[in-house]
Amino acid sequence: MDLRALRERAGLKIIDVAHILECAESSIRNWEKGRTLPKMEVWQVFRMRDLYRCTEAELVLAVRKSMPMETKEQEKPTE
Repeated sequence: MDLRALRERAGLKIIDVAHILECAESSIRNWEKGRTLPKMEVWQVFRMRDLYRCTEAELVLAVRKSMPMETKEQEKPTE
């Protein structure tokens, strides 16, 4: 499940999330489309977890699923 799916499952609109997290709507859209990675303060991460009614692990997985493949490849550890 990606970030958009988590948000929709919680019945939230982008504008609602942006208002509660005190960030721009464009930031939420960019995170969901994998254009940028979320850069949040700790309180925002916990608030997002609570808003989306998920665990921290689900939130991390959703961020990863929202990222484009080339970004995922760059994050893999080199052997």
